[in-house]
Amino acid sequence: MTGQNKLNEENFFTNSITHEEIQTLPLHAYKGHISVITDPVKLTRSLKEMEKAARLGFDTETRPAFVKGQRYNVALMQLATEERVWLIRLQQTGFIPALVEFLENTNVQKVGVGLRDDLNALQRLQPFSPGGFVELTQLTRQVGVEVESVKKLTGLLLGFRISKSAQTSNWEAPTLTEKQIEYAATDAWVCLQMYKKIEQRL
Repeated sequence: MTGQNKLNEENFFTNSITHEEIQTLPLHAYKGHISVITDPVKLTRSLKEMEKAARLGFDTETRPAFVKGQRYNVALMQLATEERVWLIRLQQTGFIPALVEFLENTNVQKVGVGLRDDLNALQRLQPFSPGGFVELTQLTRQVGVEVESVKKLTGLLLGFRISKSAQTSNWEAPTLTEKQIEYAATDAWVCLQMYKKIEQRL
């Protein structure tokens, strides 16, 4: 059975997918509205909009380190609803109190993959007590899915592939490229879509 057949005869998800199977899937990216946030005033307004959502897709990006022992801070935080994705450039906005409150807000779910690493990295910037975070792989295990990467989960659950070519680009660049913006928005958006798909099976 290939990754394109997302459900087996018992109506459960298939449990794995190969690189070769992923390559046969159609390429897809988020094409909706994207807001790149670079100042704290706009961030405060945007967070108020996000608080109206019951659930958002969540992800972060960090400049890759190619030297042993080198480590960079989180440069970008992505949050997605059905209608919009916000890309928060943390080095420009700063870790403002309103952002801390949002990340601690248990009334707004933030759904992502590999959240432990993301949250640990964010807490190095600013201590906070995470609230409302949902680790997607904990849910996928409940329906027998054995893969844990966003790329493979997208193939299995959503039936398309996403480009990861911008993953190791410089997220601290003065201006993000269109390719970086599309990549970052897509990663957060697919987390929300995968949650919805899994929710149908739980």
